[in-house]
Amino acid sequence: MSSLSFVRETMLPSSTPPTMEGSVIGWVRYNLFNGPFNSILTLLFGAFIVFIMYEILPWVFLSSWTATSLQECRDTIALVHGEGTTGACWAVIRERYLQLFYGFYPRELYWRVNLTFLFMLVALAPVLFPKLPRQLLYFTGIYPFLGYWLLWGGTIWTPFLTFAGLIVAFLVLNFISEKRGLLLGVITGILLIVIWFVFGVIPVAGLFNNALPLGIEIVESDQFGGFTLSVIIGSSGIAASLPIGILLALGRKSDLFIVKSLCVGFIEFIRGVPLITLLFVASTLLNYFMPPGTNFDIILRVVIMVTLFSSAYMAEVIRGGLAALPKGQYEAGDALGLDYWKSMRLIILPQALKVSIPGIVSTYIGLFKDTTLVSIIGLLDPIGLSGAIRSDTAWNGIVWELYAFVAVIFFVFCFAMSRYSIYLEKKLETGHR
Repeated sequence: MSSLSFVRETMLPSSTPPTMEGSVIGWVRYNLFNGPFNSILTLLFGAFIVFIMYEILPWVFLSSWTATSLQECRDTIALVHGEGTTGACWAVIRERYLQLFYGFYPRELYWRVNLTFLFMLVALAPVLFPKLPRQLLYFTGIYPFLGYWLLWGGTIWTPFLTFAGLIVAFLVLNFISEKRGLLLGVITGILLIVIWFVFGVIPVAGLFNNALPLGIEIVESDQFGGFTLSVIIGSSGIAASLPIGILLALGRKSDLFIVKSLCVGFIEFIRGVPLITLLFVASTLLNYFMPPGTNFDIILRVVIMVTLFSSAYMAEVIRGGLAALPKGQYEAGDALGLDYWKSMRLIILPQALKVSIPGIVSTYIGLFKDTTLVSIIGLLDPIGLSGAIRSDTAWNGIVWELYAFVAVIFFVFCFAMSRYSIYLEKKLETGHR
C-alpha cells in the first residue's frame, strides 16, 4: 500500500501584495470610502475642513511680527498686503512672550525658572522610563525641595530641614511599625511631621542660617505668573494627587467603618463642589482658620486645594480599576500568605493602575487645563496675563492671537501626556490579540 506526501519541499516564489492592501489607496478606500454613507460624510467633512482652512490660513500668514501696537500692526498689514486685508498681529506674542512664560518674575533670575524646569524633566525621567538608572530616583525625591528653593529663594536650610524631618519621620514610622504595628507607626510618623513643620522648621532654620548663611534672593509669590505658574500648580497637583487618590480608593473599599465613611464623605463632598469654589476658599476663607499673623502663601493654598480636588477624582478612577479585577486576584494574595499591604503592593495595585491608565491621564490633563481657573482669584496665569496685556492701550482690542498662543502651548503639554499614556499602555499590555 503506497502513501502520498502533501508536504511541500520547495518554497513558493514571493509575489507582490494586492494593489489595494497595505497602500495609501487601500487605506483611503477602506477607512474613508467604504460605502455610500461614509463617502458622503468624507466629502462633507473634507469640504468643511477646506472652508475652515480657506478662512483661517490667510489670517494666520498675512500677519505682522514687527510692531509695538495693534494699530501699527494693522497699518503694516495693509501696507504690505493691501487695504482691507485682515491678518493676525503676532507682534504682541513677539513683544510679550517672556511675560506670558515667566509672569513678573525678575528678568535677571529667569535662569532659576529654566533650571527648575530642566531639573523637573530629570526628576521625571526615571519615573516615566524605568529603563533609566534607578539611582536617579534619589534626585527625584530631592527635587521638590530643591525646586521650591530655586523658585522662591531664601535660605537653603528651610528645604533641607524639611527634607531631613521627612526622612526621620519615615525611619520612625518603619521602626514603630515593626515593633508595635502599622497603625501606630503611621500615627506617630504623621504627628512627628506636623509638629516638626509647625514648631521646628522655621526656628531651627533661622539658627542654622545665623551660624552659616546660605541662600539666594527671595522672590515673592505675587511675582509668579504665566506658564511658570501653571506648570507649578499642575505638576504639584499631578505628583501629589496619585498617592492620595490611591489611599482614598483603598479606604473607600475598606471594611473599617470609620475609614470608609471618612473616605466616602471626602470624595463625595469634593466631587460635588466646583473647583472654583475651592479656589475661593483657598483665596479668602482659609486665612480665617489660621492663627493671627500666619503668612500662608497663596500659591501653596491653591496647590493644596487643586491636589485635594484632583485626588477625589483620582480615587474614583483607581476604584474603577480595583473593581475591574476578578476576585481570584485577591484570593491569590491570601493563598500566598501575604498581608493586606503586601497583597496590594505586589498583586492588586499594579494591575489596577494598569487598567486605570487612560482615566488617570485624562484626570491629569483635566487638572492641568483647570489651572487656568486661578485667574479668577487674582493669580496671573497665561489667561490672566492675556487680560492684563489687552488692558494696555497699545494692545487694546487684540484677542485671538493671545488665546491662540496659549492654546497651542497647552496643547503641546496635553498632547505629550496623551502620547505617553498610549506608549505606557502598549508597553504594559500583556493580553493576547
